[in-house]
Amino acid sequence: MLLRLNQVSKNYKIGDAVIRALDQISLQVQEKEFLAIMGPSGSGKSTFLQVASMLAEPSEGEIFLNDVEVSAYNEIQRAHLRNKQIGFIFQSFNLLARTSALDNVLLPMFYAGEKTDSYKVKQKAKEMLERVGLGDRLYNTPAQLSGGQQQRVAIARALINDPSLIFADEPTGNLDSKSGEDIKKILKDLNKEGKTIIMVTHEEDVADIAKRRIVFKDGQVLSDDRKK
Repeated sequence: MLLRLNQVSKNYKIGDAVIRALDQISLQVQEKEFLAIMGPSGSGKSTFLQVASMLAEPSEGEIFLNDVEVSAYNEIQRAHLRNKQIGFIFQSFNLLARTSALDNVLLPMFYAGEKTDSYKVKQKAKEMLERVGLGDRLYNTPAQLSGGQQQRVAIARALINDPSLIFADEPTGNLDSKSGEDIKKILKDLNKEGKTIIMVTHEEDVADIAKRRIVFKDGQVLSDDRKK
């Protein structure tokens, strides 16, 4: 089993009130699955993504990645885990504004302690950009790229360390319809190639590309359906 959550909860304290954003979530994700996480605002879907991806600690429960319990890891261990085994695609792209597409893709390698000026590492980053159709935009900064192109850079960055699991948070949310279709195709192709993807979205047509749909409500799983 690639990812397993066992009775996971997440609480936030706001003033004297305690908000339970996740309420005893248990679910399993197998290798090569493609999940769409849906639900209204405040349902817990974004909190789920943060906790399941090790960006935030659970308040209760256990999380296992590749059968290793990771929920008790400290921040340094979680950062190492995220960098080595997890890829992230964000709605806002999260690219460095004054940095080229190539150097943005190289960032995870830099944080992993790799020599990013080496031919081998740079060649790998170029290959990732070519894979998402940006082989001719290696040295453009985000300001010189369209929203769809920036998201493709973000996808290349997510792939650079060959993660076992990719989390996508509203990956088409800031894009026009044409760019959104391009990103949907890339995600579908990545899944066909064997990548496991967990994607948060509020768009029905985007959720339709996934093979499994989980709907959250009030911090709990309301439904969990697989395509036949």
